[in-house]
Amino acid sequence: MTATPYHHGSLREALVDAAVLTVREGGAEGLALRDLARQVGVSHNAAYRHFANRDDLLAEVAGRVMGQLVEAMQRRLAAVQTTDPVLRARRRLAETGRAYVEFALDEPGLFRLAFSVASSASTISRSGPYLVLRSALDDLVDVGFLSAHGRVGAEITCWSAVHGFSVLAIAGALDEGAGVTPQTDEELARVLAAIDRSYAATTGSIVEAADLR
Repeated sequence: MTATPYHHGSLREALVDAAVLTVREGGAEGLALRDLARQVGVSHNAAYRHFANRDDLLAEVAGRVMGQLVEAMQRRLAAVQTTDPVLRARRRLAETGRAYVEFALDEPGLFRLAFSVASSASTISRSGPYLVLRSALDDLVDVGFLSAHGRVGAEITCWSAVHGFSVLAIAGALDEGAGVTPQTDEELARVLAAIDRSYAATTGSIVEAADLR
């Protein structure tokens, strides 16, 4: 593991960088402030001036991970170039799901951490990825694809589907191995299409299977 370089005045950031690298490579179980301080070349007392304890550091890492997940979702959304407003809204919702799963499979250690930290989990419904999802669902209502009645609780439906899919895929339960494979990509497409069809049914819209590609 390469130590995070420390420059005067940026110790807090250096510790978070080192923690991200540690979690990415081996999970959060072995994360300790003393070890991180050693990696960046400072005393453990110096580290404790920035973080009261390990949980404080983990909360900071979880917040950074959530920010990275939002960025991944926003990049996917920006890539949707369809001009038809209904199709655009549908594809944007699908892309939020694809970005979520893709991030989870690319960064399984960080993904697990982000949803295991109590302070992160308790605020997730008021920030980050959840707000991106809410906006995409609101767009579906605005263009008449999803009814106002069907919109109620839709965040939980979508979030549960892609989060559950992510956990299964990380565990390798969907095929012979963990991570992104042609099979997981195809299975995810089916999940997203099922959500799309269920929302179309709330307004009697007609959909084609290939529309979300």
